[in-house]
Amino acid sequence: MVDLIPREHLFGNPTRYGHQISPDGRRLGWVAPYEGVLNIWSAPIDDLDAAAPVTTDQRRGIDAYAFAYDGRHLLYVQDADGDENHHLYAVDLTTGERRDLTPIPGIAAAIVGLSRIMRDRVLVAINDRDPRFHDIHSVDLATGARSLVIENPGFAGFLIDERYAVRFAFRNLPDGSSQLIARDGANWKPWLTFPPEDARVSGAENLDAAATALFCRDSRGRNTAALTRIDLASGETRVLAAHEEADIGAVLQDVETHEPVAYSVTHARKSWHVLDPRFADDFAFLETQGLGDWYPASRTEDDALWIVVARADTRVGEAAIYDRRAKRLRSLGSARPELEGAPLAPMSPSIIPSRDGLDLVSYLTRPLDAQGPGPLVLLVHGGPWARDSFGFDGIHQWLANRGYAALSVNFRSSTGFGKAFLNAGDREWGRRMDDDLSDAVAWAVAQGVADPARVAIMGGSYGGYATLMALTRNPEAYACGIDLVGPANLETLVRTIPPYWEAMRAQLHRAIGDPDTEEGMALIRERSPVYFADRIKAPLLIVQGANDPRVKKDESDQMVAAMERGGIPVTYLLFPDEGHGLVRPANRLAFFARAETFLARHLGGRCEPIREAESSGTSMQVVREG
Repeated sequence: MVDLIPREHLFGNPTRYGHQISPDGRRLGWVAPYEGVLNIWSAPIDDLDAAAPVTTDQRRGIDAYAFAYDGRHLLYVQDADGDENHHLYAVDLTTGERRDLTPIPGIAAAIVGLSRIMRDRVLVAINDRDPRFHDIHSVDLATGARSLVIENPGFAGFLIDERYAVRFAFRNLPDGSSQLIARDGANWKPWLTFPPEDARVSGAENLDAAATALFCRDSRGRNTAALTRIDLASGETRVLAAHEEADIGAVLQDVETHEPVAYSVTHARKSWHVLDPRFADDFAFLETQGLGDWYPASRTEDDALWIVVARADTRVGEAAIYDRRAKRLRSLGSARPELEGAPLAPMSPSIIPSRDGLDLVSYLTRPLDAQGPGPLVLLVHGGPWARDSFGFDGIHQWLANRGYAALSVNFRSSTGFGKAFLNAGDREWGRRMDDDLSDAVAWAVAQGVADPARVAIMGGSYGGYATLMALTRNPEAYACGIDLVGPANLETLVRTIPPYWEAMRAQLHRAIGDPDTEEGMALIRERSPVYFADRIKAPLLIVQGANDPRVKKDESDQMVAAMERGGIPVTYLLFPDEGHGLVRPANRLAFFARAETFLARHLGGRCEPIREAESSGTSMQVVREG
């Protein structure tokens, strides 16, 4: 029997991750613990032993940051206990001085532009004037002085050139289509429209450096999104790249011209394709280094040095500096070196057929000592406009190590597989999207992987909703379920979205139903698990962050109350200092310790004793013990 991998090694703080290189190539940044809390660190690239923390947060941690082009400042964003009202901060790497560039109560700010030309300023979106829409401001990095670039009259966003000139705006229309609007002085005029069936797959991406060409992902007239180039003067459109099975993924741009030089495509696995022959040797070299589904995470301004990150099933976030001239990798180590030599299990991509003929790209991880059918945990991703992919997955490894097969399924509505697959989920929440999950379980049973009497379902956000809906719709199919921040009532979900999601309301109505219409409201009630809680037979664990602005605490409260009225057991864990997910390590460890005990009780897998560190320091409240 394989050794138990400590939960802390899988879900505690990583040792170091999120590496970035400064534009001038002189410094590295990364995220690592400082006094037990994740913070940003930095060091000269030629003296990593001189590393020092750039931030010293003592509560929630900080992991989203960027180097400015001025060679002096590092920028990062931080919210309060998961409320997603992020402020933007600048740290002077020379003096250590920290400044809040957006010192306005209650706002949500985001970086929208860093420029090689406007080096001393950052472009920031701030929703202080109207909480629904973000205006664009230019902020001086040294002084914090802020000037309005453009007021947002109701657009979803803007496309801005390197001189911080606003060229286009994005607008979502009531029918679900999206429109690119060109700025003409003080006026706006429609320039390009993506119909409703294309809008979630297609869109404008970036301008070239001269602002003479626009690059788009475009699925019009085809199923998958191609990479296109539109000449702004003539309107001529050229397809630069396309793939029959998957949308164009990441696009690597020339650092000076912003023309695409390479792109990735991910169906079951990621593959890179070179457009510019100057980069052919780089990609050929990196493909020989055993990096799995690797990706470039950061590049210097002269493009001489890259940070590349390995993404393999049993290699954990290994980063390296790639010297393009020398064709040499300098390792920066693993995010979790304590897992080196651990009994990690391989992940296998599989294509599972749905009952109506769709290909469900899925990923299966089995226990190393698996023999014949055993317990299975079906993992449902959030979004639903997201996807699962190949690579190291801590939850897969945790489950496999405890004796469960772990299966992640890209059900209809998942992104990356073309518009037909994505749009097939519209108005199918809790129906055909749930059928896809049932089909995946049936496949695992037929393959001799799963014991049909020992199947659990688990997910967060949309995956939490899918868990609740599966337990009400297929009450005999699952032995238990775990719902993390999942909506229970689609009406209250749509009516209480954060104000800055207003521009995407039409897309939500298209997918779920419009609660302000009789037809839409009927659909919403039919697909909301809160109304069918009395059908649940399997044990259920519900987990909620009290400050979640997307799936508010009331969603879990409603579901628990409905189950209580029916006398149905449920365990409800509440985290007062979390939002849409669990960020604080003590809270993560407390949750996984409880989840592991829960699964062992109902599926019969192995269980590591709860350690003292997993029961202290957490804010977890057991609101109800089922």
